[in-house]
Amino acid sequence: MFKRYTSPERHAEDVAAGVEPPVVAGSAAETATARQIVARLDALPQNQARYLACFAYVMSRAAQADLSISEDETALMEQFAVQYGGLDESQAVLVVGMTKLQASVEGATEDYVVTREFREISTMDQRLQLLRCCFAVEAADGTITAEEASVVNEIARELDIERADLNRVRDEFHEQLSSVQALRQAGGA
Repeated sequence: MFKRYTSPERHAEDVAAGVEPPVVAGSAAETATARQIVARLDALPQNQARYLACFAYVMSRAAQADLSISEDETALMEQFAVQYGGLDESQAVLVVGMTKLQASVEGATEDYVVTREFREISTMDQRLQLLRCCFAVEAADGTITAEEASVVNEIARELDIERADLNRVRDEFHEQLSSVQALRQAGGA
């Protein structure tokens, strides 16, 4: 019976028919973090709410890499929640606020579980878009530190993003990398 609901063919049939898959209690899809955020977004279809909760949480995880989340990072995460999540501004503020709190409180284990959940419910294009958002959030202050770069590399691994794709996205933020900025300063000093 389990195979009936988890097989790729069954999933494709459900998607084609517009049927939402059942949520299995205790699965990665039902992490405490995702459940709490999903509950506050009841007006949205469950799959969309879970997607947005995971998307915002992973951005918060990236922002939290330096152990604080600035107002600029928060504003950018809210902007991305509206732009890529289809939320209105008040919903984006709520989702980002809750995920910031969860990311700062829950930490390591939850980071891994929620990021892997996003991988399971997203396409590769959506994962790459999230990766870009993580880099952009980390670069909100003009610099991506080594610690921040390390966290986004870990996120990319957990999302099963190939190294070449990670490097292409990182290249978009080349000038904000602290190592590049330090080399430029040393060369100009």
